[in-house]
Amino acid sequence: MRLVVALGGNALLKRGEPLDVTIQRRNVAAAALSLASLARQHEIVITHGNGPQVGLLALQAEAYKETTPYPLDVLGAESEGMVGYLLEEGLTRVLPERDVVSLLTRVEVDPADPAFQRPTKPIGPHYSDADAKRLAAERGWAFAPDGPNMRRVVSSPKPRRIFGGRVLRRLVDAGVLVICAGGGGIPVGADGQGLEAVIDKDWTAALLAQELKADGLLLLTDVEGVFENFRAPSAALIRTSTPDQLSRLSFEEGSMAPKVAAACRFVESTGRWAAIGRLEDAAAVACGASGTRIERR
Repeated sequence: MRLVVALGGNALLKRGEPLDVTIQRRNVAAAALSLASLARQHEIVITHGNGPQVGLLALQAEAYKETTPYPLDVLGAESEGMVGYLLEEGLTRVLPERDVVSLLTRVEVDPADPAFQRPTKPIGPHYSDADAKRLAAERGWAFAPDGPNMRRVVSSPKPRRIFGGRVLRRLVDAGVLVICAGGGGIPVGADGQGLEAVIDKDWTAALLAQELKADGLLLLTDVEGVFENFRAPSAALIRTSTPDQLSRLSFEEGSMAPKVAAACRFVESTGRWAAIGRLEDAAAVACGASGTRIERR
């Protein structure tokens, strides 16, 4: 099978962990082992999140006062290159017989997308309420709850087109293990000019899977799957569902909600399946033995 596999930024950098490259390398090494088991059985294309990483780069840019802070499209390209390199390094180590390549990928969004007026995409580290209020006042950043803490949120428009799609298809058809569209891709307009946003990687993964005619879409994160009443005492894992059934439920915005919406969009538009589960359970999630599987019935 041909699978598009999306790795959550929080799956590569656990919640509460310092934004340290040594820790990320350790987590990527574990991720590579899980992905290698998939790659030996299936044709996989990998994309990844960049929320913690692009947020760190934004903080570093703010700290240097000698120049104007870099815009989010440039920071997105930097983080895509950084995480892509770490994944390429880790996968090459466990799959020495495979050609692995990481590509910077521009993704078209609509400058008139309403998401530009309503930031929801969490990036960067966690903050206390007091620190979030101070940074909001000092820098004009928007914040939203993420568990017991707060995180910066930015605009997250929907992807419309992946630039370089023909090149991606040629590489995949040639048997290359491709890492692309990291962090949702670099947000650009139809003219290729960068825009101030971070695209949700799950929506881009769904678009990528559709364009590559993938048999399935795997959204891997740091939780077991999709839960009804998540964080409540009555929380229950949803093992199988349909887009119609999931549309009647509500999920946490900026977290599980975009995963469910992107998975449902792929299933509805292609008639194929999508699954959401833990990164370490990748092979089991792909065969339906773990996680949440979404199909049309």
